[in-house]
Amino acid sequence: MNISRHVKAHLDLYHHLSQGETEKAAVIKEFYDEYFAVLDLPAEFYLETIEIVFQEALLAQRRLTFRGRRVDTAAIRRTALLTVEGERDDICALGQTAVAHDLCQGIRPYMRRHHMQPGVGHYGVFSGRKWENQIYPIVRNMMLAMS
Repeated sequence: MNISRHVKAHLDLYHHLSQGETEKAAVIKEFYDEYFAVLDLPAEFYLETIEIVFQEALLAQRRLTFRGRRVDTAAIRRTALLTVEGERDDICALGQTAVAHDLCQGIRPYMRRHHMQPGVGHYGVFSGRKWENQIYPIVRNMMLAMS
């Protein structure tokens, strides 16, 4: 995704290193160390997740099973539900996360919240300044309110 953006970032990384700008290079390297951590997942697990969750949409269709039993999301009652999505997410379309509220109808309305963060993509929802300054406070406050 966004190949031109990643190519530019790596060119910037090379430039910063060649100019001795180690702090600027470290910021880019730190991002990609975390960003590429998904590569540590076994391929079978990743591909199975893509198939079950996104291609077949078994949970959304209420057809997901675990150990031979159908997963009943309506049975979830005693937990809070906070869904968060990014306006510019190029992996999960807007509204895809919010569907969890329809699936978990057993959770009382006051224990639910949905947040759509303007200006962030898939990765930025849980990383960077907008996560730290705008999204994390919502997550923290929801946890505190429900504890």
